[in-house]
Amino acid sequence: MLENIYRNIQKKSLRERFLLVIAFLFFMFYFVLGLLIIFMDNFPLEMATEYRWAFGLLMMLYAAYRGVRLINENRD
Repeated sequence: MLENIYRNIQKKSLRERFLLVIAFLFFMFYFVLGLLIIFMDNFPLEMATEYRWAFGLLMMLYAAYRGVRLINENRD
């Protein structure tokens, strides 16, 4: 399975590989941002705890959506 993924990445052009890396970095960014929003004690914006949890979960769901799209696009 890993060999198949590696071969698919090697088939891509340099531009497509660069965009794949950027997409992965943004996936990680949104996921970590969601975790920071939820668990950061001294969050810079004044928000109630329920809203922080909701906003953090929304960011993590968006990261999951981007991750699923990233996986589906990489299968081509």
